[in-house]
Amino acid sequence: MTQAAIKTLHPHIDARADYCGGHPIITGTKFPVHSVVNYVLRQGLSPEELVKEFSHLTLAQVYDALSYYYDHKEEIDRELDESTEDKLRAAKHI
Repeated sequence: MTQAAIKTLHPHIDARADYCGGHPIITGTKFPVHSVVNYVLRQGLSPEELVKEFSHLTLAQVYDALSYYYDHKEEIDRELDESTEDKLRAAKHI
């Protein structure tokens, strides 16, 4: 018997098309989920280190952002790739 997937709620994530360019952010901040992913999964900071660097964030928010990422991996990876490409283009024009 196949078990149906359960949709995970993300109480610390706000993703609205009319706010912050439609990018999912941590609720009550303008801190994008893709930034959490970049710092933790790409640069190697621990969630605890990220909270020390950005004291307005909580561990619950950071872990919820990571959970949201794994539920929306393709979307967030695309945002990260586009952001990296934009930075590379901008650097070429300096």
